[in-house]
Amino acid sequence: MWRLQLIRKPWRCFSTSAGVPRWFDSVGPAAKDPIQAVTEAFNSDPFPQKINLGLGAYRDEQGKPLVLQCVQQAEEKIRGCNLLDSVSASVASSALVEECIKLVYGRNVNVVKEKRFAGVPALSGTGACRLFAEFQRNFFPESAIYLPDPTWTNHHNIWANAHVPVRTFHYYHPHLRGLDFAALIDDVKNAPDGSFFLLHPCAHNPTGIDLTEDQWSEISNLFKMKNHFPFFDMAYQGLATGDVDKDASSIRIFLEDGHLIGCAQSFTKTMGLFGHRTGCLSLLCADRDQAVQVKSQLQQIAGAMYGSPPVHGIVLLSTILGDQALKSMWFKEVKAMASRIQSMRAKLRERLELTGSSLNWEHITKQVGMFWFSGLTPEQVDRLAKEFHVYMTPDGRMSMAGVTTSNVRYLANAVHEVTKCS
Repeated sequence: MWRLQLIRKPWRCFSTSAGVPRWFDSVGPAAKDPIQAVTEAFNSDPFPQKINLGLGAYRDEQGKPLVLQCVQQAEEKIRGCNLLDSVSASVASSALVEECIKLVYGRNVNVVKEKRFAGVPALSGTGACRLFAEFQRNFFPESAIYLPDPTWTNHHNIWANAHVPVRTFHYYHPHLRGLDFAALIDDVKNAPDGSFFLLHPCAHNPTGIDLTEDQWSEISNLFKMKNHFPFFDMAYQGLATGDVDKDASSIRIFLEDGHLIGCAQSFTKTMGLFGHRTGCLSLLCADRDQAVQVKSQLQQIAGAMYGSPPVHGIVLLSTILGDQALKSMWFKEVKAMASRIQSMRAKLRERLELTGSSLNWEHITKQVGMFWFSGLTPEQVDRLAKEFHVYMTPDGRMSMAGVTTSNVRYLANAVHEVTKCS
């Protein structure tokens, strides 16, 4: 699994003959982000049928970014509002956090009524994770974070840069191209009591392999026995099954079992708000007083890092989630997005099977969410780029949002060509 690496040279500072300090001579280039590298290679390719499957944002049937109707209507609704008013911004921030809590735990649960949650707006899911990593380091300095293997690459960078030790637990079985549940359970059992675990509640990135409700219940019970803390990174609520409530069932199982819970939420993919960097970090606490104390600490950490996210995204998102008509419109739109991805999975599998391939392609339709963890080797990925102009990350993760009815046959034939001797 590829990860970003920080390249350091020995520190030195010296002056030139002109007496100008050379402070940055010791700074080497950072390793290039793999997704950025894919995008750059794609953009420089003049081939007309090229396909970019490295992107992490949703695209429509024409391969274009989709601006949701609920977002457009919310923009019209807030047009003319005084977003420079600090009081209005504070009210919108509080409304955003409360609506995010309802979205995760359910509108009618007592969490909101009892005010047992501490939450702050965050710079999308990345910012929410980084805030929690800093919180973990400050108040649990001896703890580590356990990440699924594999996981979103940036998870490693986020906790490492917060100086929190990173451990991994089994998740994906490469030979089965499925979940390694027995090994996962063993790792949870063998972790020291009171460990922190990052969990993907739905549409696991990059594998697209989700746990069943029975498996989530087993993990929840084991967490209670071991006093582990569950931290959920919710980036795809609605894009796994098309049902926002069903995609939150894992977290609600933990809620029903009496856990205290952490949750990072992002709306980059599910609402197409990529440039707004709008999200939420929330911690479910034991009682209202504890929630007040925890929130004050989260606010202090955020204040030292960036203050607060841009207010426009906060107001836009809180407007959509707080208006029942707009929220219902979003539910329908995110369901349509998920349905298109599911349809492309079925068509890609069908086309691969029609090529006469001897390989089993059922994992295409067994996986869910935006990504297909194909199992292709780095060498096969390289061949796809060089010979067929199909671009993806070296681990073989393909964004199904980049697959359309106009390119699915070409993609299937290309994948068949690089795998037919496997």
